Amino acid sequence: MSVFDLDFWVGAGVIAGIYGIFALGLQLNIGFTGIMNLGQAGFMCVGAYTMGILVVDAGWPLALAFAAAIIVAVAAGVLVGLPSLRLRADYFGIVTIAFSEIVRYVFQNAAFAGGNQGVIGYDAEWRAFQAWASQRLATIGLGEATQMPLLIAVWAALLLCLVVLQALQVSPWGRVLKAIREDEDAAAALGKNVFAFKLQSLGIAAALATIAGFFLAMNVTYLYPSEFDPSFTFFGYAVLILGGFASYGAVVVGAVLLCTLTEGLRFLDLPLSAGQAGSLRFIIVGLVLIGLSMFRPQGLLGSDAEMQLRA
Repeated sequence: MSVFDLDFWVGAGVIAGIYGIFALGLQLNIGFTGIMNLGQAGFMCVGAYTMGILVVDAGWPLALAFAAAIIVAVAAGVLVGLPSLRLRADYFGIVTIAFSEIVRYVFQNAAFAGGNQGVIGYDAEWRAFQAWASQRLATIGLGEATQMPLLIAVWAALLLCLVVLQALQVSPWGRVLKAIREDEDAAAALGKNVFAFKLQSLGIAAALATIAGFFLAMNVTYLYPSEFDPSFTFFGYAVLILGGFASYGAVVVGAVLLCTLTEGLRFLDLPLSAGQAGSLRFIIVGLVLIGLSMFRPQGLLGSDAEMQLRA
């Protein structure tokens, strides 16, 4: 494998786009609403499995199953938020990560979800579309990389989500979220239903996790619970640390940088075993995050003013 391998970097771009969509929900929660959501991978798992099960077991069209998956994931977000959003931030974080792990183990052991065998065969419609799109892209010289249609779809979805969220953020609704983040007691004193706005923020984050889960499912072609372990959420937070909090554009920068680091370091030619080389890659990424936290805690595109508000 060469550092100039087009297929490799297209695949890395797909992963970066998935992380970007996933982290947009975290940015909405922690960056603009001030709620510590550590269960984003759980919502992603709910959405992806719902889509896969509806296609494989119920015979639903892929697009309809995807829409239903978003609804189910949002409902899961509401169900988690109703009893727990009134808790302190750290306790809410514990609840959400517990939810994520419960979901993962339920799908790993439930017969309706394929248990340890997982879910496979839900992507036939996507593969047919990808073959058609690759033929069209080949006419303009972009047909060499097999995942090019998925790369284009992922990044189109990411940019669309970013534009919608940015528009929401400058609306009165978005300004209320920011007021809640800065001082929820003051927002409540002004007559805003703080709990309802937090619930809406969590529901939208769950929807974004489902979109990311859909593209992850199309990328891996096989749904298995280990794909949705808590580390996925923590990688999402790494994206925010790299890019910066309270900026949707920073999510894109953070996602690209994180995937460039983690994937690009595969080309290090060191006398190490595969396991040792993999560990070294994450050590280097960790050192970069530590260094950034020390010398630029607001992230690459974050602002000092936002950091002072968060403090």
